[in-house]
Amino acid sequence: MMKNEKLYNDAVKRLVGGVNSPIRATISPYPFFTDHAKGAYLWDVEGNRYCDYCLAYGPIILGHSEPAIVKAIRDQAEKGAVYGTPTPLEVRYAEKFCELAPNVEMIRTVNSGTEATMAALRLARAVTGRSTIAMLNGGYHGSHDGVLTKREDQCVVASSRGVTENQVRGTRMVGFNDAESLEDALKREDVAAFIVEPVMGNVGCVVPNDGYLNDARKICDETGTLFIIDETITGFRLSVGGAQEYYGVDADIVTYGKIAGGGLPIGVIGSSREIMENFTPVGNVYNAGTFSGNPLSMAAGLAALETLNSGAVLDKIHSRAEQLVRGVRDMLPSDSCVKSAPAMFQIYFGCEDVRNADDARRADKGRFMQFWRKMLDSGYFLPPSHFETNFLSACHDDGIVDSTLEAIGDALK
Repeated sequence: MMKNEKLYNDAVKRLVGGVNSPIRATISPYPFFTDHAKGAYLWDVEGNRYCDYCLAYGPIILGHSEPAIVKAIRDQAEKGAVYGTPTPLEVRYAEKFCELAPNVEMIRTVNSGTEATMAALRLARAVTGRSTIAMLNGGYHGSHDGVLTKREDQCVVASSRGVTENQVRGTRMVGFNDAESLEDALKREDVAAFIVEPVMGNVGCVVPNDGYLNDARKICDETGTLFIIDETITGFRLSVGGAQEYYGVDADIVTYGKIAGGGLPIGVIGSSREIMENFTPVGNVYNAGTFSGNPLSMAAGLAALETLNSGAVLDKIHSRAEQLVRGVRDMLPSDSCVKSAPAMFQIYFGCEDVRNADDARRADKGRFMQFWRKMLDSGYFLPPSHFETNFLSACHDDGIVDSTLEAIGDALK
């Protein structure tokens, strides 16, 4: 039997930090290595089973190894993984996507949420003729240079080495749930786009105040700024029509990832025909990729969208999530809180409420990690940071919710 420690010692010799994405290295003294997963559970190489609330950071909303998705991938893999030519699957996927996503007449598929937001911002700059963008303090839109910024002492600075000053100068940062700061950022009418996570998922799970997103929509209209909603996490999760449908707000451009690929790599940019046809080969906004629209992601994504649109899958997930959140809220100490949106939640220790990134940063990381370790030792895998989000899948049934609440109660003692 392989051992997690041995695998990690081998990994650090050839993989930077032993991982291919830095969040995986936050587990001390080393991460566990997954062997396989099914339903709401995953198993590490030592045979330990964990109830999974990370769910690959979001895409596994139907549960691991969902039969319809597995069949779609297997059937397509037997025909070939990638061709470099158009396929009928791309057409079927686009038709289903546009049927379900509000305000989307055309799409362009890419390979990740990062690619989707990068292309969407490039598109917005071209359409408006403006070069500046606005984004949220604490917002996350992938790892391309244009969005790797942060607020520091009221200034916008790079959040990574290698991001140039010119790129930083092209970004204005506003507070979530703060329409006044957005008005101030857009008042010069030189901003191409305001890109927003409708539920902030990179500082835990921070939800919009009533009316905030519609206020943002109005301010963008008044200043000629395109309103981009990044539904990488919320798309097909908050409702079949995503955050736009759930909160009753219309975007100019929408980006998607995670669920839209059924667990395989994908990103999607969607908008009106008028805006989308600025992309090549019709327009002159360059966007390309050998694996864009690849058959495996199209097959898995189509199976996921069709499953989510059939029956009451999301209703069941939302109901169980609400049940779990109610139970957690009743257990938490008075100085802590749980914040939630449909099918997602996070616990903040040492904060009575969290409305923006600054609130989330004041939460007690030490207490969270103590809680997290107790949950892992009890067989529950939560994302290892209070700046991430817990997710529920269709496989988290009532029994799992009950046992999770019992484990949480023990971990809080």
